[in-house]
Amino acid sequence: MLALTEITSWHWAGFVLLVLLFLVVDLGVFHRKAHVIQFKEALIWTFVWSSFAMLFAGGLSMWRTKEESLEFITGYIIELSLSMDNVFVIALIFAYFRVPLAYQHRVLFWGILGALLMRGVMIGIGAALIQRFHWMLYVFGGFLVITGIKMVLASEDGVHPEKNPVIRLARKLFPISSHFEDQKFFTRFDGKFAMTPLALVLLMVETTDLVFAVDSIPAIFAVTERPFIVFTSNVFAILGLRSLYFVLANAIGYFRFLKIGLSVVLVFIGGKMLLEPWWHIPTSNSLKVVASIIGLSMIISIVVARKGSSKHQT
Repeated sequence: MLALTEITSWHWAGFVLLVLLFLVVDLGVFHRKAHVIQFKEALIWTFVWSSFAMLFAGGLSMWRTKEESLEFITGYIIELSLSMDNVFVIALIFAYFRVPLAYQHRVLFWGILGALLMRGVMIGIGAALIQRFHWMLYVFGGFLVITGIKMVLASEDGVHPEKNPVIRLARKLFPISSHFEDQKFFTRFDGKFAMTPLALVLLMVETTDLVFAVDSIPAIFAVTERPFIVFTSNVFAILGLRSLYFVLANAIGYFRFLKIGLSVVLVFIGGKMLLEPWWHIPTSNSLKVVASIIGLSMIISIVVARKGSSKHQT
């Protein structure tokens, strides 16, 4: 049996550098030129990123423990599932701003870099709070239960950039060009340094991810309090978000009950955190429950959508 490998700052640095290398190769080699991401290409990349995540889980099982590997997989599935709702909001943002298909990958790429930085900071703060004030777990749990209930009751009101404080601030600080200029985020407009509409889209995507991170990061602390597992599972979920977007964006109508499933997941995870002192749910059981809820909501969504489509045709 292999000796237990201690997680050091070198492992953190190595993981971050490896992720940055992946992103550089992705943008500089595979997506050097702007092009429309087809479903087949997106599906392949989704498989690639999920395979990397499972290889990482296998490494944890070998060099750490099987329990940590299971925690990583559970956290990864939770974060990826919650990212699906983010995917649909991003689709609405792209539709609202009429972003050309060829430019969407570049927005998501830079959006992911910002998301990784923001989530890294939030995970660090969350871990520090829990380590110093363990009762914060119950605060997170109550927050998730309330968020899950609100998710079901909230109505879909579309995209409203005028309500976004970051967008309002950007409009005050910079002039905005009237049209897209290839994949540029900045340009010269009326002789002045200006932002393009694509930059506003990027700001919308970043702030949207920040809102979703407030829900998803507390959720993973119900699975594990180990910062390295929390961070790495978040990173792999975010890395797979771009390809997942291009797989799911054109099939939004097939996932009408997914939001209900996600809300049930949040309530379950929040309840798990609140009941932990009296009722411990093993990680393996949590994984089964979360996977079952998400899978069932997707199956029901697809079945209902197909029945509605067949009735419409007849």
